[in-house]
Amino acid sequence: MSKVLILAEHNGNQVNQSTAKVLTAAKQLNAESIDVALFAADISLASQVAALAGVNEVKFIRSSDNHDQLAASIAPTIADMGKDYTHVWGPSTTFGKDVMPRVAALLGVNQVSDIMEIIDTNTFKRPIYAGNAIITVKTDTPQIVATVRTASFAADKSSDGNATVSESTLSTVADHTSFVELSTGNSDRPDLQTASKVISGGRGVGSEENFHIVYDLADKIGAATGASRAAVDAGYVPNDMQVGQTGKIIAPDLYMCFGISGAIQHLTGIKDAGTIVAINKDGDAPIFEVADVGLVGDLFKIIPEMMEKL
Repeated sequence: MSKVLILAEHNGNQVNQSTAKVLTAAKQLNAESIDVALFAADISLASQVAALAGVNEVKFIRSSDNHDQLAASIAPTIADMGKDYTHVWGPSTTFGKDVMPRVAALLGVNQVSDIMEIIDTNTFKRPIYAGNAIITVKTDTPQIVATVRTASFAADKSSDGNATVSESTLSTVADHTSFVELSTGNSDRPDLQTASKVISGGRGVGSEENFHIVYDLADKIGAATGASRAAVDAGYVPNDMQVGQTGKIIAPDLYMCFGISGAIQHLTGIKDAGTIVAINKDGDAPIFEVADVGLVGDLFKIIPEMMEKL
């Protein structure tokens, strides 16, 4: 029977819903047990994970001085714990992509990346070629170390779980690397990767100053804001707003994009969105091929009209 160990992600105060999405995927294995490893300074976070139905045990590893943010510090512990499991999974987020390859290397196995569908306990589907193709992979390694594509699974919203919580102290703190700071933009808008509504702008917005029209619309409907790589490269917005293959992979219920032509790298990041609305003055833009709703027009006329209607 399968035994699964999931790496939990958090921001110090709240467990990221990516953890619940990995749990959704893990439940499809019909495993004998599912445990969660949580590296943090505050054990109160463990109660958030323990409340998720299907979790057998929360292994809380107390980490001080932000070593829970360092892959070099926590990967050895995860690898050691992982020897008792058939599956060691983490989210395919910046955090998970940093930690899980180290875990796989320490266990001496190949990592399966971006699992988007479970076929059976050792067979999975994952995207390749910027999402243009889906490959089926099968592995027979002692431990299956993988990252789960969070855009492909809904977050487990259960809250009636009663998992046990065990506590230990991180003993593999790295001495060759140290935490300096974690810097994030100050914004009252929802987080881009977890928001249900996202509004993005592209090169067609024209400038950093013009991007405020996108921000205003997003604030009006309580949406997160994103951008194409072209807008980021042009200096209109910071790179943490980039959506796409080399940016953030998102799956909001509603995705609205203005002045984005629809390069394949961008489409990779939004393919799992519920409804895609595209506004572009070029009627032949590739974005219209994937949009559920498309409008050919000038965004500088359309956004003010939408604001007025709202």
